[in-house]
Amino acid sequence: MVKKKDEIPDWVSDEIQNAKFKKPEEVKKTGYILEIYDADNKIDTQLYDPVEDGRHIVTMDLPKKIKSSDLEKGVVYEFTFDQHKAPLSKKVTEYLKKEKEIEMAAIYQFDLKSLELLDVGSSESAEVDEE
Repeated sequence: MVKKKDEIPDWVSDEIQNAKFKKPEEVKKTGYILEIYDADNKIDTQLYDPVEDGRHIVTMDLPKKIKSSDLEKGVVYEFTFDQHKAPLSKKVTEYLKKEKEIEMAAIYQFDLKSLELLDVGSSESAEVDEE
C-alpha cells in the first residue's frame, strides 16, 4: 500500500493518542468566550495572557455544574482552570518539526473549574462558581 505524503506514521499518532498527562496545574487568566459548543460541553476562549505554550485561544471542557446557557460570548471573565500537560518524546517532537513544520513538545488539555464575570464598567461582578 502506498502511503499518502501528508499521512502521519502510526508510531507518532500512537504516542499522541496515548499521551500520559501529568498532575494538572491550576491557572487563573482573564479573557472572554469566543464560541460555546453546547453538544460537546466545551467553550473556546480568548485569553489576554497566553498559556504555557504561547497560545491565547484555547478550548476548555466545561464541568457539569456550569450550564453553557448561563455563559455569554464577548464579555470579560476570570477563568480558573486546570491545565493538563503531556510531554511528547524528543523523537516525535523532532519528527513533527522536521516533517510537518509543527512546533509541538507537549499536548495540553484545559478543564474549566470556575469563572467569574468581570463587569469592567462597574464595581459589581456576578459569579458562576463551584457549588
